[in-house]
Amino acid sequence: MEFERFATEHGLLIDGLELNKWIRVGTVDHPKKKNGAYIFDGHTGAVINFAVHDKHVIYKSDTPYAPDPNAAAKRQQMHKERLERQDQAKRKAAYIVGSTTKQPHPYMIRKGFDTNFSVWKDLLVIPMRVGTSLVGCQLIDPAGVKKFLSGQITKGASLKIDNKGRDIVCEGVATGMSVRRALKHLRERYTIHICFSAANMVEIASSLEQPLVIADHDEMGIRSAEKIASCYWLGEKGEDFNDAEQRIGTAAVAESLRGFLVTV
Repeated sequence: MEFERFATEHGLLIDGLELNKWIRVGTVDHPKKKNGAYIFDGHTGAVINFAVHDKHVIYKSDTPYAPDPNAAAKRQQMHKERLERQDQAKRKAAYIVGSTTKQPHPYMIRKGFDTNFSVWKDLLVIPMRVGTSLVGCQLIDPAGVKKFLSGQITKGASLKIDNKGRDIVCEGVATGMSVRRALKHLRERYTIHICFSAANMVEIASSLEQPLVIADHDEMGIRSAEKIASCYWLGEKGEDFNDAEQRIGTAAVAESLRGFLVTV
């Protein structure tokens, strides 16, 4: 099977195949969000659709392998270029975060929050850090389209909202803000880790002790939650915590959390 067909069968939309580096692309379910990625060296490769997969799906060509005598040099060059792109993304993130103004944002207003957030050129800016180091940011436009900075580190990056309480992991910023509001309603402390994807929740949770998982009710959300804990919060099918808060109200969704806050 050719690589392009393999990628298509896993939901990726490739317009012009590029070799020897990770390329972000749209997917059948999210054609405008670049919610997929691939890498291909002409013989082997991998794809991932972030809405479906929790790890890369490996590809290997059916044709006999012919070793590339320049493979080691190419790998070294790719590594160098990746580090350069990451460094550029860090500098750009620092510039964007430093250039924001505080104001309401249409996306968060629709999610039930009319307070001020960090905004840059009409984009909601969510800083992403590994530890204390800023590595990039998620940008959300007024329509709710989300993207990361080109070349930035996303694995292991999160936004932490720390009130010196129980570790809680979730996917999106709206979900994290709704969890925060619910816990304030319960007068409970929290340390909320916004992870930006279900797969990254697993990565973040691996360094935490007994985190509470707030799962999106979709295939990927449930699969990732089950890898972290045997018990996790889950709303109605197709909903995340913010959807549930908007449907039943802060007090009711807060009560749905109460039983999860007892540490075993």
